[in-house]
Amino acid sequence: MCRMARPRKPLLSRDRIVTAALALIDEEGLNALSTRRLAAQLGVSGPSLYNHFATKEAILDAAADTVIAQVDLSMFAPAPDGGPDWRAALLAWGRSYRAALTEHPHIVPFLATGPGLRPAGLRMADAVFGGMVAAGWPAAQATRIGALMRYFVTGSALGSFAGGFVGDPEAYDPADYPHLGQAHLLAGHREQVDEGAFETGLRALIDGLALQFR
Repeated sequence: MCRMARPRKPLLSRDRIVTAALALIDEEGLNALSTRRLAAQLGVSGPSLYNHFATKEAILDAAADTVIAQVDLSMFAPAPDGGPDWRAALLAWGRSYRAALTEHPHIVPFLATGPGLRPAGLRMADAVFGGMVAAGWPAAQATRIGALMRYFVTGSALGSFAGGFVGDPEAYDPADYPHLGQAHLLAGHREQVDEGAFETGLRALIDGLALQFR
């Protein structure tokens, strides 16, 4: 008589660990990530995680790099006639960069510290710097452009401006706040306000750089 095989648990792998870690961070925030909690989510013992990652910080690094790997960098590819159109490249990259971060807002404070030794983060830094230099920017200024773009994009993804206003009109007494009579409506237009603010700032930033480039 044949015995029925027991269902096998999915094999533990780096990708499975990172996916579970990022899902936990997305749902509950950075502070929710611990090896004990992560192991429970995966249905394994805590020590088994260390066969793939030496520390919790290494797991967090890998999860952060997974987010950055989603950013499109194709706009910085060398063009046949020289460097890329740096204005169009920064515009497209800035949008893709912010889209990746807003999908995973809880990990943004960690990403704001810089790429460290994370491969995708370093590839992004390399692509942006190389693209700006190829387009004619001096190396020092190309470095500053990469930095200011990171400040701007990560800052915009840290939280919602519109979402920071409560929906109670009585919170905005005209005697105290004569110009905030419509502030209680902002949260209801969160995407429109926040996306519009990002686009306005991004274009202003690139227009300002264009003046310097001349």
